[in-house]
Amino acid sequence: MEPQKDDQLGPWLALFCVPKLSLRRSLALLKNFKTPAAVLSANSSKLKECGVSPEARKAIHEYQNQCAANIIAQRVSQSLNWCQQAEDHHIIHFEHDDYPVALKEIAQPPLLLFVMGAPRLLNRPQLAMVGSRSPSFDGKQLAKKFAAEIGHLGLMVTSGLAIGVDGESHRGALDAGFPTVTVMATGIDQIYPKQHVALAQQIRQRGALVTEFPLGQGPRAHSFPQRNRIISGLSLGVLVVEAAIKSGSLITARYALEQNREVFAIPGSIHNPLARGCHRLIRDGAKLVECGQDISDELSLQLTLPLENVADPVVEQCYPEGAVYQQVLEKMGFDPVPMDALVERTELMVTELSAVLTQLTLQGKVEHTERGFVRVFTPEANC
Repeated sequence: MEPQKDDQLGPWLALFCVPKLSLRRSLALLKNFKTPAAVLSANSSKLKECGVSPEARKAIHEYQNQCAANIIAQRVSQSLNWCQQAEDHHIIHFEHDDYPVALKEIAQPPLLLFVMGAPRLLNRPQLAMVGSRSPSFDGKQLAKKFAAEIGHLGLMVTSGLAIGVDGESHRGALDAGFPTVTVMATGIDQIYPKQHVALAQQIRQRGALVTEFPLGQGPRAHSFPQRNRIISGLSLGVLVVEAAIKSGSLITARYALEQNREVFAIPGSIHNPLARGCHRLIRDGAKLVECGQDISDELSLQLTLPLENVADPVVEQCYPEGAVYQQVLEKMGFDPVPMDALVERTELMVTELSAVLTQLTLQGKVEHTERGFVRVFTPEANC
């Protein structure tokens, strides 16, 4: 199989593989040096001034001198070998066209993502679904029901593959015929939990498995909350299906708020301890939802402009949702346009643009293809 053709991947992957170099430090170095290649070619004294650890400096020095036993080169080689093992193995770095635009907005975006499946799905409008690892019978049914409804409304379900609400949400989407995305808290080659190996394979075939963690890394306690920021970061909002007061899913909800995403919660019985986390979220301002349409309506309402803001009443007849919809269609044209290009053209936040594209897709005015979003020709397109 031909190797992945990406001239920029090497430096990004090498920076990712530097031992004892945290993501926070890597991002700070990139802010200072501008490119991964510049970081990797910096002298040891300059790196020391930037707070780089002795072990990391030693590894970079050995990498610069092409030492045979250099750990960075070994890790890079291992990752590239994995990438070449199957056509659906991908490594997506920060500047790659398939890197999710939404993730670039969060405080600490991953340097790169390992993906099994279809990376283009990562730029589709998504809704995160999270909740208890030990849900009630009703909780399991609600997760499946909402996942199917959300798919029919044009949103893709994103979750974390855990036992409980995560798994039921993925199954609900797949059973209804929709793709789904799993964000893993392990290396891409370490499916966890083992009970979900078969489910992960289905997701890989019809959606995507994603992780920021290196090959071979198993489950670690700190990795799960770290993973949760990506689940919320990829999404327009987070739906908490069923959660106890100390549920880890509330961490995802907190990340969503920090990332300016919407938080939704399903209420339950006051006698159900697994509803208390949702009730607290609702008291704190989360949107109470009873069906998938509630979520779609809320995301659309954010973008609806007051009628007086629309200058031309003829435009309003063609696009009753407001001028922002006309703007997106005009910037799109009838050739496929990638998500990041649309963000640049429209100057909209990715969350706003994703919601607009969802509504236009439902109305049959826009289609999503492998090359990007394309305007559908209709008689009213000439309005």
